[in-house]
Amino acid sequence: MKFSRNLALLLLVFAVYWSFKALMPNYAHDADIALQSFSTDRALSHIEQIAKEPHAVGFPAHSDVRAYIIQELNKMGLETSTQEGYTAGDWANLSKATNILARIKGSGAGKALMLLTHYDSSPHSSLGASDAGSGVATILEGVRAFLAEDKTPVNDIIILMSDAEELGLNGADLFVDKHPWVKDVGLVLNFEARGSGGPSYMLIETNQGNGKLIQHFVEANPKFPVANSLAYSIYKMLPNDTDLTVFREDGDIQGFNFAFIDDHFDYHTVMDNYDRLDRNTLAHQGSYLMPLMHYFADADLTDLRSSEDYIYFNLPFFRLVSYPFGWIWPMFGLAVLALILLLFFGIKKEQLKLKEILKGFAPMLITLVINGLLGYFAWTMITWWYVEFKDMLHGFTYNGHLLILVYVMLSLAVCFWAYHKFRKIKTANLLVAPLFLWLIICGLAAIYLQGASFFIVPLFGTLAALMVLINQDKPSPLLLLFLILPAVFVHAPFIKMFPVGLGLKMMVAVTVFTTLLFFLSLPFLGGLKNKERFAYVFLILFFSFGIAAHINSDFSEDRPKPSSLLYVHNTDNDNAMWATYDHSLIDWNNQFLGDTKKAPTEADFKTLSSKYLSRFSYIREIPKKDIAAPWIDTVRDTVIGDQRILELCVTPKRNVNRLDVYTNEGIEISSAKVNGIALSEAFLARRRSKLVTHYISNNDYTELEISFPKNEKLELSFYESSNDLLSHSEFTIPERPKNSIPMPFVLNDAIMVIKTETFD
Repeated sequence: MKFSRNLALLLLVFAVYWSFKALMPNYAHDADIALQSFSTDRALSHIEQIAKEPHAVGFPAHSDVRAYIIQELNKMGLETSTQEGYTAGDWANLSKATNILARIKGSGAGKALMLLTHYDSSPHSSLGASDAGSGVATILEGVRAFLAEDKTPVNDIIILMSDAEELGLNGADLFVDKHPWVKDVGLVLNFEARGSGGPSYMLIETNQGNGKLIQHFVEANPKFPVANSLAYSIYKMLPNDTDLTVFREDGDIQGFNFAFIDDHFDYHTVMDNYDRLDRNTLAHQGSYLMPLMHYFADADLTDLRSSEDYIYFNLPFFRLVSYPFGWIWPMFGLAVLALILLLFFGIKKEQLKLKEILKGFAPMLITLVINGLLGYFAWTMITWWYVEFKDMLHGFTYNGHLLILVYVMLSLAVCFWAYHKFRKIKTANLLVAPLFLWLIICGLAAIYLQGASFFIVPLFGTLAALMVLINQDKPSPLLLLFLILPAVFVHAPFIKMFPVGLGLKMMVAVTVFTTLLFFLSLPFLGGLKNKERFAYVFLILFFSFGIAAHINSDFSEDRPKPSSLLYVHNTDNDNAMWATYDHSLIDWNNQFLGDTKKAPTEADFKTLSSKYLSRFSYIREIPKKDIAAPWIDTVRDTVIGDQRILELCVTPKRNVNRLDVYTNEGIEISSAKVNGIALSEAFLARRRSKLVTHYISNNDYTELEISFPKNEKLELSFYESSNDLLSHSEFTIPERPKNSIPMPFVLNDAIMVIKTETFD
């Protein structure tokens, strides 16, 4: 028995490891693989070319990347075309997008399969190797391998490398609204990234039920599916749309997203480069594309709609497990009935005792409360100790994986300590309370978050383990381990997925999921002797990983600190200043802000468009530089009925990248056009002061046409910016130190001029 217990313990550790390891393929050099096969090395060669320089819309390298992609498609014998035009999307982010298109003709007359990704990088410093150079490379290599088979597909295959995704899904918006091919598209496979590593998650975009899409996905049989219906339920709640969202919302076209999210600290930074892209991750993207492209190239894409939704989740060996939503309540009812029957027979056999069952609620509640509080306050404590982590706007630090391990170990120490205190109670009695809790969780999921209803599946394994404990005095540890394996395989990856995907602010998910998984593993863990020793072991591991996390908390060339610096000239009061978003300045930007820096008031600046609505943290007034303000020309100013119509043309007098236009708050804008593009009524209804952000190409002008009540006073503030602070002749800014990078998600390394015009 002792040997079996020790062997089972080792197998449990291996099962936890395998629950992560089995998610992805292992990269191996494959440059010499058959031409008909997807080669990760050949895909990498594309990324090496694409990710040499930042290539956001309006940047010099943007056209170079476009030319490279067209050249590679032409090499395959494909005829390419481009689609160019202004769009503003749902966030009033105007840009001129240039989409790249190609088409493989099929033998049939049905709907086409679309392969989609975007080729622009995020402004202004991201190299875009992962986001979304990896998508471009995956499609280029996948299409090349497909064409090498010299086999004509049944369906046409449309290749769309969209533009300006980073600015507001503008290229996808341009295609869906204006390209004639959109009516031919039956299904979209979209490849994305929100980090530089980790498994690629499959997420479905559909306006109907997902039943047929899941059935087809299972039939296509990709080798390493990583997908679950909970992840998509959460995805739909977050403001993280992709190009595919435009196809679903505006074109009612369904599709699959494939996106990886780990190593999130590289996202939208200069560290999103060729060297840091995880090769296993790129191989994983290829493992999705090839079987799905072959399958859907010949499938009937006119019959993908379904009124039925499916629950789905991945398991090692079984790949993707799925079943209809209609099974949710029957399965829940079966689990409730099973627990009731087990309680009846357990009490009848005197293996379960009501008094001990009630006592079993104590360790469960103790561990949940302690671990819940530890996780809830984790990010507050981390940023209190390491203030500079606040400047990692991703919310995921370079030592984030170690910090996850720290809190996993601490949670396990608490669990073993609490259950050691109740060691005199039989495991079967201790198990009832966690089973009752898990039934409540599954019931709430069935009502409020149906995508999580697969949580009931591993619960059946633990119920079976309770049956074993009731009927056997000394059950086999290996049998108990076997019964809790579904819980390990299903829940262990969530412990990492939530903080990686949502940031370390979600560390509470780590501590709570660790605790809940411990509960499901009680049939085996409860039988371990010397649980107090395990508590000490995990406490020692907590301190060990804590020390390792601290050692890796400093910034270096491999782990550079984000920093920011801007020069701002407000022509309205003729004041100039340095500004930064940093909470913890480094010597590089502190030399400009100095001891006289101060926090700006809300009245000083509008909140510029950024992913996290970040505001300047410090400013310092300085003598102004000779930076030209934009020329604002009133082209038309008239009254029609009760509306005043104002047309303006804003022309830059220097090389600029961006123009943000704001109004005074409270004024109703009835309609607005920018460069002939109407801003959506939904945006105008929900906006506060922002009117539009124009991401400028070729130093173009901005034309505004605004309609507002004639008796209202309109105040327009123009924030014109250029990303040339470090190279402008008026400034002598030293190069950033190697242990720092430009802060992502905010306007940075920029010269900004503010000018306000009033119309009353």
